[in-house]
Amino acid sequence: MTAKIFTVAQQKGGAGKTTMAAHLAVAYTAAGKSVAAIDIDPQESLSQWYRLREARFGDAGAGLLVSALKGWRLKNEVERLAREHDVVIVDSPPHAETEARIAVRGADLVIVPVQPTPMDVWATRATLELAAAEKVPVLVVLNRVPPRANLTEEMIGDLRAIHGGVAETRLGNRVLYAAALAQGRAVGEVQPKSPAAAEIGALAEEIWRRAR
Repeated sequence: MTAKIFTVAQQKGGAGKTTMAAHLAVAYTAAGKSVAAIDIDPQESLSQWYRLREARFGDAGAGLLVSALKGWRLKNEVERLAREHDVVIVDSPPHAETEARIAVRGADLVIVPVQPTPMDVWATRATLELAAAEKVPVLVVLNRVPPRANLTEEMIGDLRAIHGGVAETRLGNRVLYAAALAQGRAVGEVQPKSPAAAEIGALAEEIWRRAR
C-alpha cells in the first residue's frame, strides 16, 4: 500500500489549517480509506481533537489514526504510515520554516488554506515559495469565505497571479466547523446534509483528483 500524502501548510497562523486537516481526515475515512494524520504543530490542536474523539466515541473513528511528533522525525514516520494507510495528512506548524519544509518535502500535494482578505493573501506567498522550492504541487483553498465576499473574486485573481492552483471548492465561514470539532466530530458526522458537509466532501474529492 502506498498512500497519498497531503500536507496542510500555511505560514500565517489562524488560517484554519487544523480545522481543514481534521475534516479532510474524517471525510476520507468516511469514504472507506484508512487515514493517518500527523500533528507537528506545537499547539497540538489536531491531537487534542482526536483525544476528545476517542474519549467520547471509542472506536467510532475506526480507520483514522492521529499522532503527534516533532518535525525531525516526520520523514521516517510518514514513510512508515504510507505503507500502512491509504491517506497520510500532515498538519504542519505556522512560523516554523524548518519543520514546515520537512512536512512539505514529502508531500504529493500541499494544501494551503487562505482567508479571502488582502493580508492573508499577501502572507501566503511565503508558503507558496516554500512549496515551489521543494518542487511540490500546491492547491490553494479559500477558507472562511463570507456569504457576500465582494473581495473574493479579486483575491482569487491575486492568488492566481502568485500561483495558479486555486481550488474550485471554497469553504464558507460557518460556525458548524468549530462546533463539530468541539464535539470531537466533523461536520459530515453532526449534520451530514449541511452545506458545510457538502463543501468538505467536494474538497476531499477535488484534492484526490489533483493528487493523481
